[in-house]
Amino acid sequence: MSRKTALRVLIACRTKDAWADAALKAQITRDGLSGPDAALCSRLVYGVLQNQMLLDFYLGAYCSQPVDHLQPPLSDILRLGAYQILFLDKVPDSAAVNESVNLAKLFKRGQAAGLVNAVLRKIAQHKNDLPAIPDRDPERYLSIRYSHPKWLVKRLLPYLGREETETFLAANNGIAPLTVQVNPLRTTQEELLEELTACGVQAAPHSWVPDCLELSGTGDLTALKPFREGKFLVQDPAARLVSLIADVRPGQRVLDVCAAPGGKSFSCAFAMGNQGHILSCDLHENKLKRVREGAERLGITCVETASADGRFFRPEWESAFDTVLVDAPCSGLGIIRKKPDTRYKKLDDLFALPVIQAAILENVAQYVRPGGTLVYSTCTILPTENEEVTTAFLAEHPDFSMEPFSLPQPVGETEGRLTLWPQRHGTDGFYICRMTRRP
Repeated sequence: MSRKTALRVLIACRTKDAWADAALKAQITRDGLSGPDAALCSRLVYGVLQNQMLLDFYLGAYCSQPVDHLQPPLSDILRLGAYQILFLDKVPDSAAVNESVNLAKLFKRGQAAGLVNAVLRKIAQHKNDLPAIPDRDPERYLSIRYSHPKWLVKRLLPYLGREETETFLAANNGIAPLTVQVNPLRTTQEELLEELTACGVQAAPHSWVPDCLELSGTGDLTALKPFREGKFLVQDPAARLVSLIADVRPGQRVLDVCAAPGGKSFSCAFAMGNQGHILSCDLHENKLKRVREGAERLGITCVETASADGRFFRPEWESAFDTVLVDAPCSGLGIIRKKPDTRYKKLDDLFALPVIQAAILENVAQYVRPGGTLVYSTCTILPTENEEVTTAFLAEHPDFSMEPFSLPQPVGETEGRLTLWPQRHGTDGFYICRMTRRP
């Protein structure tokens, strides 16, 4: 059943442009999977997406036509089978082949099952002597080896160099640690560690980001008593750093422009001791509902929600906030290890993003009071969406300047902005820039 569910998710991603994480959660629920079956299904979906171009390269060596030219869903079935053979040691090759053939019979007719059987048996026979990826062209080699689009590799190479580009791409195909932020309104780090341990969860303080724990062995996280009691917030360390860099204080007025699902607003509420006012905005009411539900679970009462488009001016908000947070819409290329299908976004979609980001930043800067703080952040690593956006903004707004800040090592002192990388910092890829408005 795990394989059938995984195939349905991959089909949804391909035909309906669905995000894998949402499609996976919904399909697992519909098919009634739990425990090891649900875990295998998730591993199959993420594994195929993380290695799709590499799988297609190997499959193409034993298939008479390119894999992506095959009539759907044959390509998905072949990738699922090849992934099990090449990456899952605990799955016998015979089981991977036979289950894939059964899927072909279930979803197709004619000679599909025979093709799947023949190609996957070849993969199994040659899995220890597969064809080498040509390495004369570093862009093509890295693109195939780590299943990232060639255009992204081309942008990264002059920015990071060959060695670190490869390290970054490899990190994107790894498993991101599960990190949570302690809710000081309801517990302490020591008490939460004891509770989680008692629940059978392995937990340890994050190596350098304060108030965060790394967890493993959680099972269904939402079923844990400390979660239901609102004692922690699931939050990547990079996102947690936004409130730390913003240096929000009790009693302040804070505007979180692109807030949903609310993590940064909640982190600010923790830092403010739930004293003051945080206005969390988003375009969509269904997303704001999640913010309100999260605040209720965490015992936060200083957060209010409002539907708003960050590009359009609200005169009643002019110069009204001590701190304005802009977590701008972006390409999401810093969170590929959590959302592997992000890498397959069309390049054309990325060109419009800096224009939108600049428009939001231009507008919401008007909401910062004189002497107040403006923090711009994204979960991407491209300079076109990060440094170039904030540099252009500062050039056009002399009343704003970058404000240096300091973080624990491995970051240390900054000029007022930084890019976090999974291979350097163990966090999501993330950009944060802190600016201050002249009094």
